[in-house]
Amino acid sequence: MFVITQSCCSDAACVSVCPVNCIHPTPEERGFGSSDILHIDPVACIDCGACADACPVDAIYPADKLGTRDKVFIDINADFYKKNTDITSGWNQVEYPEIPKLPAGLRVALVGTGPSGGYALRTILDRTEADVTVIDKLPTPGGLVRAGVAPDHPGTKGVLRGFDLLYRDPRVTMATNVEVGTEPGQVTPAELAQHFDAVFYAVGASESRRLGIPGEDLPGSTSATDLVAWYNAVPGKEAPPLPVDGTGRAVVVGTGNVALDVARILVSPPELLATTDIADRALRILEEQNIHEVVVLGRRDQASAAYTSAEYRALSTIPGVEIVVHDDPSAEAPDLRGPADRSKRRIVFLFHTSPDEIVGEQRVEGVTVQTGGTRHTVAADLMVRSIGYRSTPIAGLPFDHERGVFPNTDGRMLDDDGNVIPGAYVLGWAKRGPSGGIGTNKVCAESTVEDFIRDAVGGRLERTTRESKAFAALLRKRARHVIGYRGMRAIDASERRRGLPQGRPRVKYTDVAEMVGAAGWRKR
Repeated sequence: MFVITQSCCSDAACVSVCPVNCIHPTPEERGFGSSDILHIDPVACIDCGACADACPVDAIYPADKLGTRDKVFIDINADFYKKNTDITSGWNQVEYPEIPKLPAGLRVALVGTGPSGGYALRTILDRTEADVTVIDKLPTPGGLVRAGVAPDHPGTKGVLRGFDLLYRDPRVTMATNVEVGTEPGQVTPAELAQHFDAVFYAVGASESRRLGIPGEDLPGSTSATDLVAWYNAVPGKEAPPLPVDGTGRAVVVGTGNVALDVARILVSPPELLATTDIADRALRILEEQNIHEVVVLGRRDQASAAYTSAEYRALSTIPGVEIVVHDDPSAEAPDLRGPADRSKRRIVFLFHTSPDEIVGEQRVEGVTVQTGGTRHTVAADLMVRSIGYRSTPIAGLPFDHERGVFPNTDGRMLDDDGNVIPGAYVLGWAKRGPSGGIGTNKVCAESTVEDFIRDAVGGRLERTTRESKAFAALLRKRARHVIGYRGMRAIDASERRRGLPQGRPRVKYTDVAEMVGAAGWRKR
């Protein structure tokens, strides 16, 4: 029997290769996208191992080969089928996609290298003969896989290996360290539309929603987006002020998987984090401050929490960390007015709790909350909001400020009057809002590329009249240090070399200038 573990990214490559259809939920079934992991039916599995071979993140193992930490997933896989008795397994029927006749010489631009962009690129290369120019504002590709996946979940980042193979395709041109916008040095959306037959925007949702309570702008109050970017080494992200002599406690508002990621990283013993690719800048500060307690606030009850059961149950595997749950609004909440007990580490869940105010003179000193009908203050040095995300507008493109997405119909971008912009497409969270993980974004990207194919066949694209070399000339004139595939690989190799002496997978660069130097650009 094979078992899917926490590293699962719901890519669903395993679903298509399973001969007995025993991996669920599939992209066509209810529940796909609402769970971070898929599940293997322990009764129907025939132990062929095809799923393990297909898994891009090495999340599937024989049950008898699981380590102590992952044995919990034997029950998680089995429990799914006990609760979903209407889902059945059986031999698969092969379905062949329609292969339409496309116009020759299609040229496509793809902005963004996160999961949505990667899966869109794969589908374009598989289903068309188009040439693709891939653009990213950072020198390194990966989007939220590099910048958002927790450092202690290295398996999930394995999906990038498959994308790297796509970047080597002779029909693909990489152009990283290139930003799209209307500022000096940027490439405008209008210029992309002029040089390409179609442009796909897979730019994610990197702006955090605000709580709107007093004290939210105090030093020490931050968003999960910024904190995750800081400890994942995204250039330009500053550290939150964490005093060495503080309370040793942080408060996280929100109960999604990102909130649990933040809680887990903050409370994990620094010696464990030192074996990951967490940013050096974050590791140093977390070692000095050494948070021992994280309080997670949930507005409703535990049953309504947004995290997945697999992510929650995995918290119990953190060595030396106690999990405390307060889910009775009529019971007295734990007394958190004083500093954390530094003789132990724990994560405290306070459900039926909402923040009223962040208190402090020069920095965060506590969070006043309502638990049930009781108002009390939690002493803390750090307050992290993790309550949702929005896309960031791009100058020159329409934007729905109320929803925080780019206006579209089935991925076809709309102008301010609600009309389809020929050849402009949007993918992933930028298309539908911040819901679903890697697997959901894969389905979303594939669907939008299929719509592009139908538009190309139907003659609904405005074909470019520019020569293929014209965009490269524009980049040389506009962007100072454009990095191609060789430069990306040079940065990757350099980061890995930096990690070797410390026994770490890599030590990431946190400065764009250093990345540019590692890519082979030298000061002139």
